Amino acid sequence: MLKLFYTPATCSLASHIALEEAGASYEVHRIDFSKAEQTKPDYLAINPKGRVPALVTDRGTLTETPAILTYIAQVFPGARLAPNDPFEFARLQSFLSYLCSTVHVAHAHARRGARWADDPAAHEAMKAKVAKNMADCFALIEDTLFTGPFVMGEGYSVADPYLFTIASWLEGDGVDPVQFPKILDHRNRMAERPAVSRVLAVVRA
Repeated sequence: MLKLFYTPATCSLASHIALEEAGASYEVHRIDFSKAEQTKPDYLAINPKGRVPALVTDRGTLTETPAILTYIAQVFPGARLAPNDPFEFARLQSFLSYLCSTVHVAHAHARRGARWADDPAAHEAMKAKVAKNMADCFALIEDTLFTGPFVMGEGYSVADPYLFTIASWLEGDGVDPVQFPKILDHRNRMAERPAVSRVLAVVRA
């Protein structure tokens, strides 16, 4: 059985939703960041990176959200969570990569400044840029990358829970999502999906 290691309010939510949407048989294991469980030997034996998500499969452990989402889509093809067309699949990968390598990193500068600098003044300078950087990222998504009504167009895909997850951080980053009507509408519709509701009930318990 698949085992997902997650922490509330992190990007692991996207993988959790994808598993639920796929109808997968899986277990979830909560990692408590407040207790630094991600740094403990038991978890580092599962994921030496000390981060979430981590998905344990019968062939080994997968990390990094784009990889886990792609794996779920391919292992459960009947759920139709990724396009079959090579170009469209590459476009999906491009979107996942942008969220992971650019948008998530922009968000992390508000809370994880110690990864990039030791000077407290530098941390404050990074925090000061987060709202603008996140707004710029979401303006690009709104105007250029988001097809609608879902990320890839008419079909729901693993890109949708990932966008939903990161879009839920906007207010905390000082960004008013009202300025992105397509993304806000997507976020609201995602919250109404039965699979999303079930997962949120678990992570918020």
